[in-house]
Amino acid sequence: MAALGRDSQQLAQFDLDAFDGVLAFGEVLRQIYMKLGWGNRAYTWHEAADVALYHPIPNVDRVEDLVWIGNWGDGERSAELNEFLVDPVAELSLQASVYGVRYSDGAIHTIRTAGIRYGGWLPAHRAPVAFAGARATIHVPRGPYVRLLPGIPTIRVFEALACGIPLVSAPWSDAEELFPDGAYLTAAHDADMGRKLRAVLDDRELSSALVATGLRAILERHTCRHRAQQLVGIVEAIRASDTSSQPLRFIGASA
Repeated sequence: MAALGRDSQQLAQFDLDAFDGVLAFGEVLRQIYMKLGWGNRAYTWHEAADVALYHPIPNVDRVEDLVWIGNWGDGERSAELNEFLVDPVAELSLQASVYGVRYSDGAIHTIRTAGIRYGGWLPAHRAPVAFAGARATIHVPRGPYVRLLPGIPTIRVFEALACGIPLVSAPWSDAEELFPDGAYLTAAHDADMGRKLRAVLDDRELSSALVATGLRAILERHTCRHRAQQLVGIVEAIRASDTSSQPLRFIGASA
């Protein structure tokens, strides 16, 4: 699969004639391909959680208040990470860890000054253990995602909810209603993030309700099995309108 751009002008540069369909990771991306003439061969096909790997691990003690797994990047979301991760953790004096790559020396200094442990690169198969060892996590989408790609969360939302950890998110628009109310909390700014995290950490009933609702949403709608079944349906629909016996080719359009 190829990771494509975010607007019609950039996407129009790609020659897709060799493909039978486009699997767009959100409706907003599918609409772009429709405008490019792919109206009958562009399909919304969201990311999902591999629940064989991402699932609750109840025998791991939750020794930390917060864990965040994600890359700092090239400064494109430094402001968001400071507002929704660094500042609330420092204000609440939480015991927290972050994992990921592309952390500059300045970024590492910032998080360590806030009392956050930097764990470096974390292989995918270790993420469920990291989630299991904390009482909460957060979702901090990049600014362009929020502005240009409403309805598309990061893969970490699916994975975190599948692991049964309460999640508090920075603002993003769930335009496609992927998750029901009560699957996670949303914080409007740094002070609100602090309040929401404090509530999750102090209110066991709230925490349990978030876990139950989020996990149920994944198991009922967002597993890899669901996406595989959807893909089979897409293939069958194309086959029904095209009697060619040639193997089908798809390109995946992500943010």
